[in-house]
Amino acid sequence: MSTRVTITLPDEVYRRAESLAQVTSREVADVLADALALSLPASDPQAGPGMAVATYSDQDLLAITELELPSSQDRRFSELLDKQQSTHLPPDERAELLAFMQIYQQGLLLKARALHEAVRRGLRPPLEP
Repeated sequence: MSTRVTITLPDEVYRRAESLAQVTSREVADVLADALALSLPASDPQAGPGMAVATYSDQDLLAITELELPSSQDRRFSELLDKQQSTHLPPDERAELLAFMQIYQQGLLLKARALHEAVRRGLRPPLEP
């Protein structure tokens, strides 16, 4: 279920969201919705993206355990991380890096939950016996 909301954003915030949307091939509204979802604590600590992995089919569950960033995004993410180590990132690249980090963290969490469920179902052996 979703609720439509209209908000007024500072121009700089919108530009950063727009830049991130372009880089990730997403809609600005989706980027902003994800940013809000990530920054606000869940009312139920067990809630959140990927919490329903127990309802996924075996095939979908195994596919999630193998998810990776598309190669172009992975390259850009690596470039930004390298650049951050050697120099100061401008605001637009800092926002882009933050978005990649959030996407990566969400994906990693989802993969971990899917792996746990796959092991529980006997679809994969545990990583450590």
